[in-house]
Amino acid sequence: MCGKFTALASWSEVVEFSQSLAESGDSEESGDGEGSDDSIVTFRVGGPLPVIIWDAEARVRRVVRMRWGFPDPRDWRRPRPIHARSETIEAKEPFRMAFHAGQRGIVVFRTLNEGEEVIKPSGKTETRQWTIDPQDGQPRGFAFVWRRFEIADLPAPMLACVMATVPANELIRRTIKSREDDPHMPAILEDDAWSTWLGEDDATPDAAKALLKTMEGVNWQSALEPKKPRPRKPWWGKPPRLASRRRRTSTSCSLCCVWPLPAVA
Repeated sequence: MCGKFTALASWSEVVEFSQSLAESGDSEESGDGEGSDDSIVTFRVGGPLPVIIWDAEARVRRVVRMRWGFPDPRDWRRPRPIHARSETIEAKEPFRMAFHAGQRGIVVFRTLNEGEEVIKPSGKTETRQWTIDPQDGQPRGFAFVWRRFEIADLPAPMLACVMATVPANELIRRTIKSREDDPHMPAILEDDAWSTWLGEDDATPDAAKALLKTMEGVNWQSALEPKKPRPRKPWWGKPPRLASRRRRTSTSCSLCCVWPLPAVA
């Protein structure tokens, strides 16, 4: 399931909604999380997201910073859950009350990531990350539900959100999620559905839920995300492997040589 996605720091098409979309995130270019106009920012589970919401009192859209992931009841620091299935979003807590109260938001993205569970020869499972790119560079909106949480350890209420999901489309189901019985993907809203999802037109919860549909017939590109190389440890960090007992009896270097040195006459 999607746990990471990217967006441009600022897009002229969505500037009217609020301030720069790079209000938070990890910039891949500058690395300082602020980003320039054309830099790409990466958003991950547990980190802050710039969520577009509808301010009913002011009758305007606003971008509000929220954590991706509701606080776990056992430990608020742990983001869990992070997704809400469209099949039960209006009936299952902890999403039901927020959904019916109109606490629905949108987060704009450029590319998204999906994980593929792979069984290694050793029998252990490994998650391979795939990047899915619509390729046209246009901003699209993920559907989110958000809530306000009162937490004793924090001086102010926590605003947290979860991503709505729908059954995976053919591209993801046939490739990345082929081993899963019930694969899901993020719910992506059509451009003309934003106002209804946000509650600008006083739409009913049923009308909002009807917008959570699988986006099919797309010409997206998926590519395996390259693994980051592991940093090399200095050679003195671990003692070198000693030679065999037979070789250790010969004249050799005890630190780094594996083969015996020739005897000196």
